[in-house]
Amino acid sequence: MKRIVLIYKRGRSDAASLARRMKQWMEGLGLDVMSQQNSAIPDFQAEIDEPELPADTDAVVVLGGDGTFLSVARAVRDRPIPVVGVNLGGLGFLTEIAHESCFSELGEILEGRYEIEERMRLQVSLWREGREVFSQTVLNDAVVNKGALARIVNFHTSIDGRYLTHYRADGIIVATPTGSTAYNLSAGGPIVYPTAWDVIVTPICSFTLTNRPIILPGSARIELTLDDKAQDVALTCDGQIGRKLLPQDRILITAAPAPLRLIKSPSMDYFDILRTKLKWGTN
Repeated sequence: MKRIVLIYKRGRSDAASLARRMKQWMEGLGLDVMSQQNSAIPDFQAEIDEPELPADTDAVVVLGGDGTFLSVARAVRDRPIPVVGVNLGGLGFLTEIAHESCFSELGEILEGRYEIEERMRLQVSLWREGREVFSQTVLNDAVVNKGALARIVNFHTSIDGRYLTHYRADGIIVATPTGSTAYNLSAGGPIVYPTAWDVIVTPICSFTLTNRPIILPGSARIELTLDDKAQDVALTCDGQIGRKLLPQDRILITAAPAPLRLIKSPSMDYFDILRTKLKWGTN
């Protein structure tokens, strides 16, 4: 690794301070380092102002929480640039390196002692009146849900062109294994090992209690079609950007062609992370 981009959480003085110290430290090791704030989270339907990642970037270090990490994952797009996160936020399933040990952990990585995990992403497309009006790649999830005062959402769901069911619910979550510990977990969905190549479909407060989460193969083509009475319904991608939906809109979700490459320190174990973040075995 010769060219490193540091992206730190916008509006956090501690993140800016850590980025300055880390930049000086890395430059002392002979690396070429660029440091910048992450992009502001746009208004729901605004255009995305993504961080700048030069073509010769060898790796990106994210200083912040999972939200910062997700914004960087969008900026990477389909390029094979590996990313590693230092947790300055709360739960932090994506930003796995602890603030307190970040210099020692990154030192190991910069010396070549690391692994690359490929994390599945989803390609989400919104179709309206026969044309695509929105498209986005997500690392965690795509969510269709209703506004606070809206009625239950009704939508037809098919998998690979075959009818699955007609959901009546507050919404639905389509998540990657990486996103299984995000909104999916809160909605009662399963935890899936993050390098698995599967898609999780989890209804939110389904009107029919027998509608349960389902795990599909990564090759599945998922199609959600709203009914003709849908009102105050939105599509949200990775909890940050999206579009308002209209009656009879169609949402197509497939595996994205390129996974995200995540840098893993040998000292980091997924089950350790689960135990720590979810406080398993502490009683």
